[in-house]
Amino acid sequence: MTDIEDTHSVKSGGQKLTREELNAWFIREIIPLETALTRYLRRSWRAQDEIKDLRQDIYVRIYEAAKVKVPHPVKAFVFTTARNHLINQARRSLVVGIESVADIESLGIADEEPELERQIIAREDLRRLQTVLDRLPPRWRDVIVMRKVNGLSRSEIAARLGITEPTVSWHLGRAMTALAGLFHDERAQIEQANE
Repeated sequence: MTDIEDTHSVKSGGQKLTREELNAWFIREIIPLETALTRYLRRSWRAQDEIKDLRQDIYVRIYEAAKVKVPHPVKAFVFTTARNHLINQARRSLVVGIESVADIESLGIADEEPELERQIIAREDLRRLQTVLDRLPPRWRDVIVMRKVNGLSRSEIAARLGITEPTVSWHLGRAMTALAGLFHDERAQIEQANE
């Protein structure tokens, strides 16, 4: 940073922050959120090798915004900044390539930000669902996918798996109950991490 930036000050609740105070604020308020931010980025962005760069870009945006006005509440500002940065990166990815974006459907949407945000949120929900599905026993997962994703009947599932229809119903009931519980636990953990 230059000498001019060393004397830079911002107003925050009537206080002026020097560069050193701003740096201390950043270390005290932003850096502790790094783990949660990194988890969010890993869930939201397919190109895992870009996560560190994305996080650094977000830090720069937060720091620059704090030069003007220190944000409050901090956590909400960090995750809103991260979401907006990912949306901008997804838009830019139209020319970068399809593999760098986890939310492939968003590539076709250029101008409608609310729609893009809804798609990113939906994609995050699908990733959480996939994570939860992966935690189910294989037979339960197979039955759920065949029934709810592929639309097969219980008799078709029974024939494919070589089990009876009542057994399919039993697996399906157990899987749905477990899936609902795991999905709820996953959502609660995410909400707790974002608090």
